[in-house]
Amino acid sequence: MTTSSESRTELLRPDGSPVRVLVVDDESSLTELLSMALRYEGWEIRTAADGAGAVAAARGFRPDAVVLDVTLPDMHGLTVLGRLRREQPDVPVLFLTAKDAVEDRIAGLTAGGDDHVTKPFSLEEVVARLRGLIRRSGASARRSESVLAVGDLTLDEDSHEVTRGGDSIHLTATEFELLRYLMRNPRRVLSKAQILDRVWSYDFGGQANVVELYISYLRRKIDAGRSPMIHTRRGAGYLIKPAEATAAA
Repeated sequence: MTTSSESRTELLRPDGSPVRVLVVDDESSLTELLSMALRYEGWEIRTAADGAGAVAAARGFRPDAVVLDVTLPDMHGLTVLGRLRREQPDVPVLFLTAKDAVEDRIAGLTAGGDDHVTKPFSLEEVVARLRGLIRRSGASARRSESVLAVGDLTLDEDSHEVTRGGDSIHLTATEFELLRYLMRNPRRVLSKAQILDRVWSYDFGGQANVVELYISYLRRKIDAGRSPMIHTRRGAGYLIKPAEATAAA
């Protein structure tokens, strides 16, 4: 069971954060193998070993897709599907079924499961089917091209409106350009030299501390009283990423 990185395009949620997948199976070795393969895609993974754990995990994690074994120790996979769909009606579910469990496959699809793979399976098949489900569900759909989004922070390049958590944030022209550059490169460390070249269009030479100054201005407006999104990597530069979730899984 191996995965291939050829022709792989990154899937992200509309807010720029990684796609979330919940893997539910009572075979720990299989769960670990699947989790490893899916994390290789850049996705955020949670696992559960039974139905009750799956329902609890989904409530806090809010997955974009679920990989669900039909046979679990405490309840049938179809029961789990029903409980998941009560809270997330549109979450796509990929069933894992035994090779000879034709009735389970038919029942799963009839009950609202979106797809299935039969054990033993290849990791490439699981990843490919999940990608298809996530794309079709719209979980990875892009926002309007004029709107950049990272976590709960949005920037409209046309109207120059910036909001975080729905609250409007007023920026100067230079602050706006700096934030736009950061948000066009989420989770990527940008050096002072790169920022100077892109935002100010020339080299300040010994005045590179202007970047530190404007980063501090942005932090006061973007991060004040909230979980931080703008981070410093000492000796490397700055990056922006969604704030750390505080909700328990």
